[in-house]
Amino acid sequence: MRLLAVHAHPDDETLSNGALLAAWSRAGRPVTLVTCTRGERGEVIGAPLAHLEGDGPALAAHREQEIAAALAVLGVQEHHFLDALAPGGGSRYEDSGMAWVGAVAGTAGLPDDVPPGALVSVRLDTAAAHLAELVVEQRPAVVVTYDAGGGYGHPDHVRAHEITVRALEIAAPRLAETGADVPLLLCPTVPTEALRAQRRALAGETWARDLAAAAGLVAPDPDADLPAVASDDRDVVLEVDVRPVLGAVTGALRAHGTQVQAVTPAPDGATVLGAYALSNDVLAAIPSTEGYALLAGDRSALRRVLAGAAVPGVRAVA
Repeated sequence: MRLLAVHAHPDDETLSNGALLAAWSRAGRPVTLVTCTRGERGEVIGAPLAHLEGDGPALAAHREQEIAAALAVLGVQEHHFLDALAPGGGSRYEDSGMAWVGAVAGTAGLPDDVPPGALVSVRLDTAAAHLAELVVEQRPAVVVTYDAGGGYGHPDHVRAHEITVRALEIAAPRLAETGADVPLLLCPTVPTEALRAQRRALAGETWARDLAAAAGLVAPDPDADLPAVASDDRDVVLEVDVRPVLGAVTGALRAHGTQVQAVTPAPDGATVLGAYALSNDVLAAIPSTEGYALLAGDRSALRRVLAGAAVPGVRAVA
C-alpha cells in the first residue's frame, strides 16, 4: 500500500501533506516523494541565509539539505527529483519562479521573467513519462498532488498537477496489462468556511496576535479571497488527524528554514494546532486535520485501500 506524493519544490511536501506522509510512514507503509524542482528561485527568509537568494545553484543545494532533513523527521525514506528519473539523466528542471498576487490572500502567479529550463517550459509528455515509469515500477495505491489550481496558484504547482495527471494516463495501459489498478489520485482541499475559521483564529486569538507582533508578521484577513485549495465544490473524502504527528509536522516545517518561519505550536484550547508564515509574512494555520479530495478514482476503492493500509489517524469520510 504505497503512497506516492508529487510536489513542485522542497517544502511543498510538508506544507501540503506533512501529516499524511508522517502518518503513512509511521504505520510502516512505504512512501515515495517526487519533487519536480529544487526551488532555485525561492525567496529566502532571514538575514543569515539571505545571500542564497538569487544564487540558483547555491539555493538549490541548500534546499536539497533542507528537504533531506524534513523527510528524515517525517519518516519518508524514498525521494527522487523528477529530472533524475530520466534515463541516463537529462536536462535539469528548474524552479519557474512566482509572484505574489494579493499577499494577504496568499495567491501566487507567474513572474515577469521565466528562466530557461523552467518546469513550466518542459514538454508535458516528456516530464510525465519519467513519472509514469516510476508509477509502473512501484504501483502505488494512492498518489497525491495539487488540485488543478496548484493549491495557491504557483505555476510550478499547476504544472506538477498536470504532470501527475498525464503520468497516470500514460501508466494506465501498462498497469492494466499486469492486472494492477490505476492509483487513486488525491489532492489537499479545505472547505471555504473551515479556512476562514482558521484565519479568524489567527487574527483574533491572543496567542496568535502575540506571535505576529513578536515576529513582525501579519494576521490573515478572514474575508479576503481564498486560494484554490479552498473549495466547496470538492468533497472531502479523506481526513488525517494531525495531532498524533504534530511534532513531526512542526519539525519538518522548521527544517525548511529558508522558506518557513515562526513555526509555533498553539496553546491548549486554541482553535488550530499552531501557526507559521511563508515569505509573505502572513500567518498560516496548522490545522487539526488535513483534508483530501478525489481527483481520480471512487470512494469505494478509497475505502478498500485505507482498510488495507490501516494507517492510524487516516480515515475515509462517508
